[in-house]
Amino acid sequence: MKSFEFLSIRYNFENNKLEILDQRKLPDIEEWLVCSKPSDTIVYIKQLSVRGAPLIGIAASMSLYQYVRAENPNVDQIIHVSKELREARPTAVNLMYAMDEMIQVHLVEDHLTRDFSHENLGKLAWKIIDQEVQMCDQMSKWGATLIQNGENILTHCNTGSVATVGMGTALGVIREAHKQGKNIHVYVDETRPLLQGGRLTTYELQREGIPYTLICDNMAATLMRDGKIQRVLVGADRIAQNGDFANKIGTYSVAVLAHFHNIPFHCVAPLSTVDLNCQSGKDIPIEERNPQEVQGASGAFGQVRWAPKESKTFNPAFDVTPNNIITSIILDSGIYNQEQLKSLELLKLKKK
Repeated sequence: MKSFEFLSIRYNFENNKLEILDQRKLPDIEEWLVCSKPSDTIVYIKQLSVRGAPLIGIAASMSLYQYVRAENPNVDQIIHVSKELREARPTAVNLMYAMDEMIQVHLVEDHLTRDFSHENLGKLAWKIIDQEVQMCDQMSKWGATLIQNGENILTHCNTGSVATVGMGTALGVIREAHKQGKNIHVYVDETRPLLQGGRLTTYELQREGIPYTLICDNMAATLMRDGKIQRVLVGADRIAQNGDFANKIGTYSVAVLAHFHNIPFHCVAPLSTVDLNCQSGKDIPIEERNPQEVQGASGAFGQVRWAPKESKTFNPAFDVTPNNIITSIILDSGIYNQEQLKSLELLKLKKK
């Protein structure tokens, strides 16, 4: 392991200090939170200070490494902490993948193998980080081949460097197309209820100098009807064997609109987001969050509530988009169309 710093996470090897950028306060305030122990990281994941499926997995793997290096815990303690980290965000399969990479490789019948050490754990954590950077680059290049000069692209939630340690997933494709000189414009869904599009995607596009327009979620249909959107790019938190995928709530609505208007709709995610334990979207667990997120809004300005606090709410963090309205899924290994998804090409790919 070595020291590193990315846009939303950094680690100092000398003093074993792990910090994450508090995404709740962006774009107005850039504040770093210290992860002194795994319980800190779990809180930060649950409260969405750290978010984005790839970044969650990396934050958890680094937190486990930091803990083992500092405390020299026994096997039961390590397994217990890894399970607690796994449960911090139940829909994000990258988190489970990271914990499996860190722990299962060193476990034989609940006993740690002889080669287990914080040094080897650090190597595994860095491997996950390095793989993520490479996968983002590969996804971005594959996806950019689809983008035509002059296109207007709609995106939902945040899928950029804030959510990963690389270029990003869907936003990485946009960055790569812009880098190639393609004259593109991005329409950004604000993404209620937590405004990840309005706060985070605009923050990244502004930094990159990529032209964009922020819209309310319910404006997408009008833009599509008027021919102002030529393509949709979104990310994923978990992809089932058949290509159904879970992403930020509202993604399914966008997919239905795109399908109705014959607009290409693409999901961009690393192979680590494919979950072999889920045959279809029906098997993906959906996290339900605090009612206060729907009753009002919070940010650097504080908490504002516009609904009666007694209001009943329905607040799933994710929804599932079925494979029959997806144009393609863009992975780091290539682009997979609807027919390939239905023939379980992802299952074959993951088993290689």
